[in-house]
Order: sequence, then structure tokens, then C-alpha cells
Amino acid sequence: MPSFEYKGISGEKNTYADGVIEAVNEDEAAYRLRQKKIIITAIKEVKSRAKKEKSSESSSSLSFLDGFSSIKTKDVVLFTKKLSTMSRAGLPILDSLNMAKDQIDDKKLKVIASNIAQDLQGGTELSGCFNKHPKVFDNIYVNMIKAGESSGKLDIFLDKLVGILEKREKIKSKIKSALMYPTIILSVATLVTVFMIWKVVPVFEKMYGGMGVELPGPTKFLIGANKFITGSGGITTVAILLTLFFTHSYFIKNNTAYKSFMDKFSIRIPLFGNIIIQATIARIALIKANLFAAGVDVLEILDIAKSSTNNTHFVAALEQVKRGVFSGEDMSKLVEKEIIFPPTYSQLIAVGEKTGNLEEMFSSIASYYEEEFDNVVDNLSTMIEPLSMVIIGGIVGTLLIAMYMPIFNAGSVVG
Repeated sequence: MPSFEYKGISGEKNTYADGVIEAVNEDEAAYRLRQKKIIITAIKEVKSRAKKEKSSESSSSLSFLDGFSSIKTKDVVLFTKKLSTMSRAGLPILDSLNMAKDQIDDKKLKVIASNIAQDLQGGTELSGCFNKHPKVFDNIYVNMIKAGESSGKLDIFLDKLVGILEKREKIKSKIKSALMYPTIILSVATLVTVFMIWKVVPVFEKMYGGMGVELPGPTKFLIGANKFITGSGGITTVAILLTLFFTHSYFIKNNTAYKSFMDKFSIRIPLFGNIIIQATIARIALIKANLFAAGVDVLEILDIAKSSTNNTHFVAALEQVKRGVFSGEDMSKLVEKEIIFPPTYSQLIAVGEKTGNLEEMFSSIASYYEEEFDNVVDNLSTMIEPLSMVIIGGIVGTLLIAMYMPIFNAGSVVG
């Protein structure tokens, strides 16, 4: 049975209401909602996942193998840049699409661009053409195109879109670079430790066995660790780690409670949690600024902002803000209630509300938090480098001391 997503007002409580209802058709869905005393403001059919996949495959004419490859953001940015440049030069959008398509290297994106051009030629509006490919062009992208169409300033909104995509990619790249160094250091430290226990410790064990000296606790521990790694314990440990990894991957995708726990844990990690919060707020504010400029309704803006993050706690907070705005409350006061947002964020929104220029204020907020994000990442990188060297030096030094302790002890006895 088809499912229909609805938004409206609950007549009994006079509050915002939304959800999904199953019905034979849209008329029956509307009738059943009216029986529940819900005043409908929007209703649309929601396709099942299977239908969406089938529709996507038939419309894109891609082979099933293409489903395993993803289109890189930089290719989408380049494609959008070319569209923007050609549109600014005064070329009709269909000609711009065809020219941009011919310059695309990614085969999958080339096919999608070709389909968009065909749909546009067939009479579909441009935003509708992009909307048929949600895995590549999200609702932020589609809404910016729609705003450009309705205002007659497509080139300007394509430029704005390029800015959004480039900043999003910059934030992703900075987060990756911030996490890359400690990850490499941790990996190197682990490999060095395993190598020394696996290959170096046995040499010392044989030497001390021939000397007949009493081994101290740390040395015995290393010898025990060697026997564990080289025996069945090593294989068992690897098997457990792989099981934990795949279990985590499965639950993060399929278990809402587990994902919520991990999302909360990620934003509470010292330093790294702050990076995630700063980056997310910068991204949300940038999207809001551009959508306000496009004249998009504030409730729609908050809905779209939710899709800019996959952190369940940010999504839930934005949903609460949306419900409050729908009921007529000030956005700044609603944001202030959500502890995930820092006080500065709500204070700046309050200034925008007082001046009546939320578009400019959200643009300033985006710049402010982007700068904060850059500072946090730079400070973290500066701090991690010497700290990581101390950690590696400490691990190697501890291992060497533990291995040479019997010799030191023997020397002190002789002395």
C-alpha cells in the first residue's frame, strides 16, 4: 500500500503535526487525516526504497555495477562551475548542460548530465531534472536551482551553489587532515609495538634463558605478550577486532539508538567534538543564509538544513526549532533551548531577528564559525605533532627499558 508524507496543524492541540500515513491514494490519505482533525498544509506520496532504486536505474540507464561507485564532490563542483560560467556568459541552459556534459571525465556523472539535458529538452523544469538524481544532487542543490529559476538569476545562484559545495568540501578536507595525523601516529605506534614484541622480544628471551637471570615483571609481561601474539591469541584478537568493526558498521546504519549514542559520543570527545560542532554549525548557517537569499520559506529552510548533517542530535534539535517556529516562537529562543548549539549561535540569530536581516546574519554566523573551526583545527594540529612524538617515544622507551631491565638488575647485583 502506498505511503504519504504529510505536514499540517493538529486541530485539537493547535500544534505542528507531520508524519507518514498509508492509504490507497492521496484522497483517502487526506480523508483519514481530516478524521484525525489534522489541517493539511502539504501531502505527497513517498516512494519505497525498492521503487526509488528501480526508478533511478531506469532513468539513468546505468549498469548495476555503477551502483558501487560514487561520484566525487569535486566532480560535481567542477560541473556546477562550468554551468555557472556558461550561464553567466549568456548561453541558454540547455547548451550549457550539453557543453558541460562533454567536458566531464566521470562516466556516471556524464550519463546523469545527459539525462538532465534530455529531461530539460522534454519540457521538465531544470530543478525537476536535477531532483530526479537525489544521490548526486541533494535538496540543497535542487532548491538553489529552483530559486535561480524563479528569480531569473540562475547564474548568481549557481555561483552561490559553487560556494556552498566548495566550503563543504573544505570543511570535510580539514576534518580529514586533522584526524589523519593522529591516526597515522597511532597506527605507527601500534605497528612498532607489535613488531618489537613479535620479533625483538624472542631474541632477548633466548639471551636471558642462557644467562639464567631472574626476570622482572615488565620483562615477563613482554614475553607473555609475545607468546600470546604468536599463538592462537593473535588470531583471536584480529577476529574479535574485525567482528567489532563489522558489528559497529552494521548497527550505525541499522540501529537508531546505537547511532544516536555514537553521535552523542562523537561530539563529546575533547577537542574533536568541538571540531564537529563548529563544522556542522558553519555548514548549517551557510545553507540558511543562501536559502534565505533565495526566498525559501523558513520552515522549508529548517527542513533542508536537517539534511545537511547526519548527526541525529543536530537533526532532532533542528526539528524542535522547526516545530517551534511553526507555532510562532522566535528562532533565537528555540535555538537557545537546544544545548547542542553554543550560546553565541542563538545570540547572533537574535540580533538578526531584531534587525530584520536573517540572511546577512546567517552569512556572518557561517563566516564566524568557519573561522572558529579553522582555529580549532590549526591549534589541534599544532598540539598533536609534539604530543604524538612524545607518545611514540614513550612507548618505544618503555619497551626498551622492560627488555633491558634484567641486564640493569644483574649489573646492580654485581656492583
